Amino acid sequence: MAASPTVTVSALDAGQITLPEHMFVTDADPEKKNLVPSLSFLIRHAEPDGSLTNLVFDLGVKRDLKYTPAQQNELDTWQPINTDTDCAQSLRNGVADAIKTADVAETNGLFLDPAKDVDYIIISHAHWDHTGMPSDFPSATFAVGSGTLNLFKYGAGPAYPADLFNDDELPALRTIEFPPISRTGIYGNEAYAPKHTPLPEVSQAKPPAAAAKWAWKPFGELPHTLDFFGDGSLYVVDTPGHIYGHVNLLARLGEKKYVYLAGDCCHDRRLVSGERDIGLYDDGHGGLRSIHTDTDEARSSLHRVREFVKKKGEEGIEVEVVLAHDPVWRRENAHKCWPGKM
Repeated sequence: MAASPTVTVSALDAGQITLPEHMFVTDADPEKKNLVPSLSFLIRHAEPDGSLTNLVFDLGVKRDLKYTPAQQNELDTWQPINTDTDCAQSLRNGVADAIKTADVAETNGLFLDPAKDVDYIIISHAHWDHTGMPSDFPSATFAVGSGTLNLFKYGAGPAYPADLFNDDELPALRTIEFPPISRTGIYGNEAYAPKHTPLPEVSQAKPPAAAAKWAWKPFGELPHTLDFFGDGSLYVVDTPGHIYGHVNLLARLGEKKYVYLAGDCCHDRRLVSGERDIGLYDDGHGGLRSIHTDTDEARSSLHRVREFVKKKGEEGIEVEVVLAHDPVWRRENAHKCWPGKM
């Protein structure tokens, strides 16, 4: 019996931001701040002809920090911000401590050329610390959750006014949205919820062949997953709650091993373990809010991830969960950064 198709996954340094702990977890020191990575990931998929398709998940922080004026006003909350190493640089030169740890020789040449060697970029969601520098990837096709392009253009309700986004953040003619999902309940059905943008006739996007059959299907405890390459090696996971259009990735590394790239499903590993809950803080209007658009939806999404990992573990299958902003994971796993791999 032939082995199931797999991908390789490597973490990429793509800037650092500072998170006030009380905004993310319960029972936190109100003064404590943590400098955390904004990780990107390189995913490599072997094609039948022996070539490799390169996909990048998230682009991290803009190295020039040129954001909208409204975003600039909010950057103080996340200072200090470090842009010494961005996603494109990590692809070109490798991650410095990964090269040493993985015993890969230093090179003055390129590992990968962002301008030529990246085929696809999936952006987990529209927040500023994940959209990076799309202009570094002039030949890539971008893919985002349904409604994301509309969100960039018009915003989404009082929590996300349009001036918090660049309406041209992504190259419109090279960007596709994953299919929309019909939802019950309030979330995603509000009058201001962003609408799906269909692929225009003049699109220059080059989606994988499997895109013609893309459809959301359940995978264990995950109700909506999409088989990106059509061979079971990489699934896009609908993960509502954090912000409209938020998606995660589930990558098969081997017969008994997956890695779950959780984006901003949560921002602290103690939420994955269940040791802490989602933090609440003053919303500026006399109430409390969390870092998520809908706290209950985000909590439900995280619960499903936990259950998926638990059930797979009972089947003898390991699922490693990696958050976009986990300093402990980054510190302990330099060997899993590019040119190393998970």
